[in-house]
Amino acid sequence: MAAYLKNHFTFLGIKSPQRKQLLREYFAEYALPEPERLFEEVWKLYELPEREYQYAAFALLEKMKKYLSVEDLPELRRLIETKSWWDSVDSIAPKFVGDIVKADPARGEKVMMEWSQSDNMWTNRAAILCQLKFKQAMNSDLLFEIIRQHMRSNEFFIQKAIGWVLREYAKTNPEVVKTFVAEHPLKPLSKREALKHFK
Repeated sequence: MAAYLKNHFTFLGIKSPQRKQLLREYFAEYALPEPERLFEEVWKLYELPEREYQYAAFALLEKMKKYLSVEDLPELRRLIETKSWWDSVDSIAPKFVGDIVKADPARGEKVMMEWSQSDNMWTNRAAILCQLKFKQAMNSDLLFEIIRQHMRSNEFFIQKAIGWVLREYAKTNPEVVKTFVAEHPLKPLSKREALKHFK
């Protein structure tokens, strides 16, 4: 796994199925923290060196995601910008950030526009991917505006995110995606990923 993640992190060596089973047993035996202490406990895990502890932090967030709100976006951004790599960002953005934005679009979408203008590439990626699972609920105006800001980026992880979110949205609204791709100078990787399922 360390090689798969380009040796950016150290690992305990616990495989995903075993880790998930251990976490299930832990959550079954021990009480969850009070909502106001959620991020205190998340950071205790996140600050440990091995990558499995960051995954455990995400599992805890998943267990308590019903308590998350727009007020928690700054903490989620801190997580995104700490020990950053695609695996952590992609665990946070479509799930926790996305759920918050969907539940409170008036405030959440404003924050995503701010994130899209950040100097941090991973925060930009999170803004691109926050609507990944929205399907019919997609705010295409927001999506396309954020993509326009980054479509000339030379960052692999930005190009890949643009292609990924467009490919997912194409399953719901293919003609809109095809038109957007045709009318904008996307990087070849983004375009290829966006149109992957079109014949």
